[in-house]
Amino acid sequence: MTDERKRILMLAPTSFFLDYGCHVRILEEAQALLAQGMAVRIATYYMGRDWPGLDIIRSAPTPWRADYEVGSSRHKIAFDVLLSLRALWEALRWRPHLIHGHLHEGALIGSVLAHLHRVPLVFDFQGSMTSEMLDHHFINPDTRAYYWWRRLEERIVSLPDAVVTSTVHGAEVVARDFGREQNVIPLPDSVNLDFFTPSCLTTEMRSERRAALGIPEGRQVIVYLGLLADYQGIPQMLQAAAQLRRRGYAVSFLIMGFPAVEHYQQMARELGLSHEDVIFTGKTRYEEAPTYLALGDIAVAPKISTTEGSGKILNYMAMALPTVVYDTPVSREYLGKLGIYAEPVGDATGLARALAFILRNPGAGQELGAKLRERAERYFSWQRTGRQLRRLYEGLWNKEQAPK
Repeated sequence: MTDERKRILMLAPTSFFLDYGCHVRILEEAQALLAQGMAVRIATYYMGRDWPGLDIIRSAPTPWRADYEVGSSRHKIAFDVLLSLRALWEALRWRPHLIHGHLHEGALIGSVLAHLHRVPLVFDFQGSMTSEMLDHHFINPDTRAYYWWRRLEERIVSLPDAVVTSTVHGAEVVARDFGREQNVIPLPDSVNLDFFTPSCLTTEMRSERRAALGIPEGRQVIVYLGLLADYQGIPQMLQAAAQLRRRGYAVSFLIMGFPAVEHYQQMARELGLSHEDVIFTGKTRYEEAPTYLALGDIAVAPKISTTEGSGKILNYMAMALPTVVYDTPVSREYLGKLGIYAEPVGDATGLARALAFILRNPGAGQELGAKLRERAERYFSWQRTGRQLRRLYEGLWNKEQAPK
């Protein structure tokens, strides 16, 4: 029997699935589209782990080193070439009705496939490519390399039939920095509210798991879940932790994420922080994230980058955790008036001051957390995102079928 569902080929130029950021967006968007009755196939790099219920196809491994994990390096070009070949073959065989390209490489590869098959292309913009390269110190500003990468980014943004952005601020960046205003639709990151729920642990289970991690009884716990990198504000978070300990606050930081765990453990030791002060779990599987976050009293997202989304904030909100962030447009978009904002951006003392405020006022923190859960329920559900994507796709298909 022929499958009459609309076929969506998603291009994910990353090692999907890993347990962070853009991977969660790809996962949840795909699941939301499946719930809308569409067929979704995800073309991605050869590494990463499969997810139950998702149709995932993978590129061939790099010939010179099959276990190489991609990052911001020249090797990524080879990964993208191999992904392009795999996606071309799949498009010829599967005949998708629409190409949905995640990240800039996905949009660039997708533009070729969409042109060949005469189907619409949607670009899932999750932050400026060149701004991210600067954040990662892959390129330097005021250089010819930066100039040409910026010109390439401008070209990529102009190619798709529609651009969806992970934040409203992202849509403003696309218009202001790249001059594109038509068919740019904010499609903010959302959260699975049935999965991320404060009731995932009983009080007894919570106490037992805290003790198993070595968290002393009677301490408040501040949780962080995400990538460990300088642009995520990890050094500032550790410096703030050291300031709080020197001021006598009974607090432990539970830091969940990867990579560079040993690097940041050494940084914590140099700041005089003990294992009871800062506990690193390493890589935490997405499936386990709610039960780890449920161990916290406060959440922190000290991201310094002002162009990328910060989906971890939505997870914190769903878990009813009062949330401390730097005062950036993306943080304001998620938290509104309910965030606890540290200023200036990138300042460890300002972060410590904001954390100290909520540590001293646990009752106010619980009230804020409950309101953040309500805000997530009202504005940030993936079911709503799925309906928005379906309407966008249908509009593009109707435009394709309209008389010329």
